[in-house]
Amino acid sequence: MNRTFRLTSLFFRRLHELGLPRELLFARAGLPTELLGQDPVAVTTQQLFELWRAIGDSSDNPAIGLEIGTEQRIERYDPVAMTGLYARFFGDALTRLARYKQLTCPEEVQIVPDGDACIVQFGWPLATQAEPPVLVDVCFAWVLTIGRRGTATSLSPRRVELRHQTTHREMYEAYFQCAVHAGASRNALIFDTVDLDRPFVTHNPELLRLLTPHLDAELSQYVDARSTSDRVKAVLKQLLVGQRPAMRDVARDLAVSPRTLQRRLNDEGVSFQQLLLDARRELARHYLLQPSLELNEAAYLLGYGDPNSFFRAFHHWEGTSPGQWRAVHMEAPRIEASAPSRAEA
Repeated sequence: MNRTFRLTSLFFRRLHELGLPRELLFARAGLPTELLGQDPVAVTTQQLFELWRAIGDSSDNPAIGLEIGTEQRIERYDPVAMTGLYARFFGDALTRLARYKQLTCPEEVQIVPDGDACIVQFGWPLATQAEPPVLVDVCFAWVLTIGRRGTATSLSPRRVELRHQTTHREMYEAYFQCAVHAGASRNALIFDTVDLDRPFVTHNPELLRLLTPHLDAELSQYVDARSTSDRVKAVLKQLLVGQRPAMRDVARDLAVSPRTLQRRLNDEGVSFQQLLLDARRELARHYLLQPSLELNEAAYLLGYGDPNSFFRAFHHWEGTSPGQWRAVHMEAPRIEASAPSRAEA
């Protein structure tokens, strides 16, 4: 997994056009001054979150995130966005965005079928706190802009769910053209499944043939370069839903024998038990950042039959209880009304 985000001069030029100079943002975000001269700028997930908070705090425009995400100039699209725009239909575009996004940064585009609906969410595997609302706006606007431009329609989700509260619900509903549920348990775009079949008028097979071989080659190298430990941990996270997977379960998913898997882990100097603990610890942090999830439910999802076992394990990992960790790392929703200039906008 790429562990940093690469922010190009084009990104900062766009912010400067919106009255947000790089120097001001770096100062407010508390980023090291030595990053100012870099191009591209490599930042961690935490630094990225601080930068987007600074963007939100520095602008008196409550729609700043939506505006940044609604990029119409195709010359500013990166290769990942272009493969989405040139896709055959909306569902194909979402699949390509999710497939290639992992090449660029520790950010995930998650597409989850749900009956006659499709849920689109963004994940931050290395995050230790909730993502800033303005970043959520950017990500959602990015997906919808590609969808609307590709279909040449006013494509809109069935509904939008936002974790943060807002005094600008009408602004959001005017942009997304659907009901927006603020104070929800998750950040999610929910589309009707039939929308996934909408054809793209921007479909360009020639340009896709130019772009995708390079990206597929990079993706293949990325997957091949992942260690057995990384692959095991990824499988464990998928299997850790109310159960404690054994090595044979992981070996089956990786299409190898348990003996072969054990040998490969031994070669890397790691144990299956340690990877299980690491996977649980990382998932525990993720679950605790979901405000609607009870601590007992988190324990169940992590495969602990007894919540007290989870509490003891978590205290051993973090030196504090799950509830105290959540209180420290779970950023309180920012009520936009607290900023007079935005409330008046």
